[in-house]
Amino acid sequence: MAKTSLVLFLVLSSFFIALLQCDARTHRSRTQPRPLRPQPEPQRCKYDGIFQFGDSISDTGNQILEPAGPRSPCAHNPYGQKLIGEPTGRCSNGRLMIDFIAQALGLPTPKPYLELGLPTPNPYLEPGEPAVSFNHGVNFAVAGSTALNTSVLLQNGILSPVTNSSLLVQLDWFLAHYQNLCETAKNCETYNILKGSLFMVGETGGNDYNYAFLQGKSIEDATALVPLVVNNIRDVAKKLIDLGATRLVVPGNFPIGCSPMYLTLFKNNDSTSYDDKGCLKGLNTFARYHNQYLQNALQQLRLEYPNVAIVYADYYQAAEWVLTNAPQLGFETKSILKVCCGTGGDYNFSLMSMCLGWKEFCMFRSDQYINWDGVHLTEKAYQSMADWLIKSQVFECIV
Repeated sequence: MAKTSLVLFLVLSSFFIALLQCDARTHRSRTQPRPLRPQPEPQRCKYDGIFQFGDSISDTGNQILEPAGPRSPCAHNPYGQKLIGEPTGRCSNGRLMIDFIAQALGLPTPKPYLELGLPTPNPYLEPGEPAVSFNHGVNFAVAGSTALNTSVLLQNGILSPVTNSSLLVQLDWFLAHYQNLCETAKNCETYNILKGSLFMVGETGGNDYNYAFLQGKSIEDATALVPLVVNNIRDVAKKLIDLGATRLVVPGNFPIGCSPMYLTLFKNNDSTSYDDKGCLKGLNTFARYHNQYLQNALQQLRLEYPNVAIVYADYYQAAEWVLTNAPQLGFETKSILKVCCGTGGDYNFSLMSMCLGWKEFCMFRSDQYINWDGVHLTEKAYQSMADWLIKSQVFECIV
């Protein structure tokens, strides 16, 4: 284990140098997830905006606007190629789930992507007058961020090497901006914006565990972090509710055992076992543990705030559904667990060269791949997950 930990730590160090340079309800190991049954079109709320918190799963441009951001791979080609032909800060080849969710909810378009119909809230760090973008929500998510503050992670022997803009820092941004508007708006009229908006609290927490595993921590070590991570998510949701938020969606974690990154790094681990999809059982069991712990915390929050809609978004099952139904969705069967923008090994993945020296064929074939760079998914995969969530009535109007 010591040898494995050393190798993982060395790989982690190389990865983040490169980065700065350029729950399913029940796990079905032998049966497929039930196909999504046709359902009547859900009633739609009229949302005034979306406030997004989280990491690279939903960051639309904040991380590349931080001091070290321009050296992030997500700030360079081929990221964003399918969107507008150039990087936007999204860690994918195109749009993210938040783009498709916002579009499905019919929000107005604050950014100059009119021809693409992108009604996504502006990144908080984007230059310009923040009060304007705040009218339809703000995206506070930062790629590489964690649910726990970097100081808390360090106390647990874990480095957060990409950004200090953790979930609590993002909350501080929200509070500062909200208070600034309240000082200038008569009777704090922004309260109505909060009451009529959708708050996406995550996905977050995934990087806390990623950094732990990549720095040689065991599943037992990571499990000890779960209460801390979930309590931070719950506390942020509670503070938003106390300010006036009435509609919150809190996503769970992905089936990380299906990630090409982990499949590559843990390939020669003697303790590794695989499910019938070729995913790592232990890591997926851990992800489901986090998700169940989070759902229990959200249920307690619902009891405390019975008049607030607090919805759990099952990112695990959505991703699992995509993996199971990949051929029917148009993904190449032989490439389900392989990387589009990568090179080397069984999964076409290397931490040392994520999208470095990318080939044009990846751009032309990206819709056949679920995985973009081994850590993040392609636009088509995110769209498929968003469609699953929307059809599952996660965003049904219940308030």
